[in-house]
Amino acid sequence: MYWCTNEVEPQDRFDYWREVRAKGLFGVTAELERERRADFFGEFSLRQLGGAGLVELKASPYAVERSASDIANAPGDAICVYQQLGSGGWFGGMRTSDFSIASGSFATSHTDLPYRTAPLGAGGFHLRILKIPMNSIPAQDKRMRELSPRTFNDAALAPLLATCLADLGEAGADDAAADAASVVQTSLVQALAHLALIERGIVRPGSRRGQAALRTARLSQARRLIARHLQDPHLAPTMVADLLGISVRHLHMLFETAEKSFSQTVTDERLKQSRRLLRDTPERLIADIASACGFESLATYYRVFNAAYGMAPGDFRAKASDGH
Repeated sequence: MYWCTNEVEPQDRFDYWREVRAKGLFGVTAELERERRADFFGEFSLRQLGGAGLVELKASPYAVERSASDIANAPGDAICVYQQLGSGGWFGGMRTSDFSIASGSFATSHTDLPYRTAPLGAGGFHLRILKIPMNSIPAQDKRMRELSPRTFNDAALAPLLATCLADLGEAGADDAAADAASVVQTSLVQALAHLALIERGIVRPGSRRGQAALRTARLSQARRLIARHLQDPHLAPTMVADLLGISVRHLHMLFETAEKSFSQTVTDERLKQSRRLLRDTPERLIADIASACGFESLATYYRVFNAAYGMAPGDFRAKASDGH
């Protein structure tokens, strides 16, 4: 689902955003000085992934409040993970002290506690919000409904949270089967929920659920590091383990729970990248593509490609150019 204020007449844009989108969809009260409403712009997307709702929102500056009456009219009963993508934001009006959240940083909360928020910069809002329904989280604890908005302060966990959220946004975007994508999405949502609860002191890192969340997140990190270093023909478990700050044995243990081993993942990613390049850059030499994807030789690339797809790279390119 995607919506933008360009679909509404300029004089009605903020009023529509306030009544239909802010109050109706997000359960908050939006306010903006009348003289500034003519220039208001807002857009958002909403995707249902793994039983949670992932929202990305951009909007001109305005003030937001989730009041007791808003909560009564539109209870959410969900854990929220916010990622600030713009210049920064302010949260206040809570039982705890006010705080600001910097670009790239995270905050967590339960949806049904009051707060006020506003962007810090003239650029307005730009944030990503993941709402995870309480009834979908295996770890149940009454303290989960007492989570006032707070910045995510664990420097070791924050990169894991960022990786899982990025993977969730990309999950299902490739040609994977829908049911397989759904399993991946659910796993990432559960990991995000439990990482947030670890940071808030509700789930123990050493517990079964805590360990599962950390394992999922570190595996996501490992896969992203593989993708980032595919061109390096010397990409090996030692390199990735060092970048993650874990042992090679720990790295292999992460992949034991995955569908493919470390080496299979590297080969599969190199082949997928080479297929994209064969299709999208028809003028590029196949030898150059093989090198760019980290294959140690052209002969190795031909052998591995043929074993995976039953044809040579040149034949794949010819079929792709014919629209097959």
